[in-house]
Amino acid sequence: MRQRPHAYLGLFVLLALLPLAAVAHEQGAIGANAFLTGFMHPLGGLDHMLAMLAVGMWGAQLGMPALWLLPVAFPLLMAVGGVMGMVGFPLPTVELGIALSVLALGGVIALNFRAPLWASLLIVSFFAVFHGYAHGMELPAQTNPLSYSLGFVVATGLIHLAGIGIGMVTHLPRGMTLLRAGGGAIAAAGAFLLV
Repeated sequence: MRQRPHAYLGLFVLLALLPLAAVAHEQGAIGANAFLTGFMHPLGGLDHMLAMLAVGMWGAQLGMPALWLLPVAFPLLMAVGGVMGMVGFPLPTVELGIALSVLALGGVIALNFRAPLWASLLIVSFFAVFHGYAHGMELPAQTNPLSYSLGFVVATGLIHLAGIGIGMVTHLPRGMTLLRAGGGAIAAAGAFLLV
């Protein structure tokens, strides 16, 4: 582990956060509790978790500058989607968009799809709006929206870091094969979610 600490970072962060998912839907939080409620929320749904991991994994697969730009773009556009959800802006087929994001993001990893940076950012940003919208719509009553939103954006960033850590397996022998297999598993989960 000393020789490849980045290869284990993602797995460590993911495993450390999983026990917290049990309290992801705490209602009526204010102040610091609103931040914690927002932080826990992305950890409560497998569809959200897989898509966010995939963003980090794809960024790692593409390398610099996508390594950091994709995981930064996702929370930014997710916040926009969250505001849209909070104010009730109509966005049809949100759950379909989320399921498609898991399928598509897993698929680009499995296929080792080398999109231009602008196209990669566009794909990630498009799906981020759906994820943010769902979080905004699920905002618990009597919760401070700013603290809650900050919490889910921070959690999303950490999940992206876990995905980047997982994506670092490319430095191992047959690492790209492992990463692509992981992308395939994510895409299969997305296909299951669509059904």
